[in-house]
Amino acid sequence: MGEMSGFQLGVIGALFLSVASSVSIVICNKALMSHLGFPFATTLTSWHLMVTFCTLHAAQRFNLFENKPIDMKTVMLFGILNGVSIGLLNLSLGFNSIGFYQMTKLAIIPFTVLLETIFLKKQFSQKIKLSLFLLLIGVGIASVTDLQLNFVGTILSLLAIATTCVGQILTNTIQKRLNVSSTQLLYQSAPFQAAILFVSGPLVDQFLTKQNVFAFKYTPIVSAFIILSCIISVSVNFSTFLVIGKTSPVTYQVLGHLKTCLVLGFGYTLLHDPFTERNIIGILVAIFGMGLYSYFCTQENKKKQADPLGSQMKEKDATPFLGLEKEQGHEVKNSDKDSHV
Repeated sequence: MGEMSGFQLGVIGALFLSVASSVSIVICNKALMSHLGFPFATTLTSWHLMVTFCTLHAAQRFNLFENKPIDMKTVMLFGILNGVSIGLLNLSLGFNSIGFYQMTKLAIIPFTVLLETIFLKKQFSQKIKLSLFLLLIGVGIASVTDLQLNFVGTILSLLAIATTCVGQILTNTIQKRLNVSSTQLLYQSAPFQAAILFVSGPLVDQFLTKQNVFAFKYTPIVSAFIILSCIISVSVNFSTFLVIGKTSPVTYQVLGHLKTCLVLGFGYTLLHDPFTERNIIGILVAIFGMGLYSYFCTQENKKKQADPLGSQMKEKDATPFLGLEKEQGHEVKNSDKDSHV
């Protein structure tokens, strides 16, 4: 019982850290890009990952966590996949309207549910699906404005959805099946993510913005916001892996849409962004959907705890995703797949 309470406290802490750090970095980056004219999002992300790796390396040197070796091929492919997904999301935003880009982000949840159902044999109840549907409707009403389609943008969006879903499912699967912590996985994979974005970021940004990141005039205020953004990113990256590892990719996406609602609210309050009745209605519907999702997940988790043998048998029957179960010899911990937001 005490162990379960500790796990739930850990989940709540991870969710709170993820929301607080993500909303903070969005506000910081919005000020950096919209008000200070620094448009190089992909390159900035590579700097975020480099600072994250350096911070974790220093923490590991001070024995704040134990480094656990993971199969190099698995980590390299995982890191490259996550780096590519970030680049594709930025390209999707560049080639599509903001409304279609928001639809791309909304599509990640149903696509993740589909992949987990097919490959991991995970079952989602009708109540969970209903709550997710309400959530997506609400966020769509609040954030999707115009929908302009083009062939290249659509292809990039589909690739971004696929790579993001697979990357997040792998984040959960690697931690569970190879018995590694979120910190250990992030420490191992961050250099590969940073490397691919550091090489491709300036090219992607120049293609999208027609500006050179190395020719940009870095004033003291711009440099200060970049440093602040990199510092906050350590918490963002850490909490992302932590939340997905402790809960599930779908719960992380639900949390992401909560952040979207909070960012809309903070944008109106702090940055005086336009705010309409449509935004308010959409946010309220989305919050109602999140509440239902949280309630239904809590009820299903109670049923799993009441019948632990049944849930363990279901997890054992799940097929290995992308052949991740190698010669590791580690026992898999049967943690709850879903947790409440």
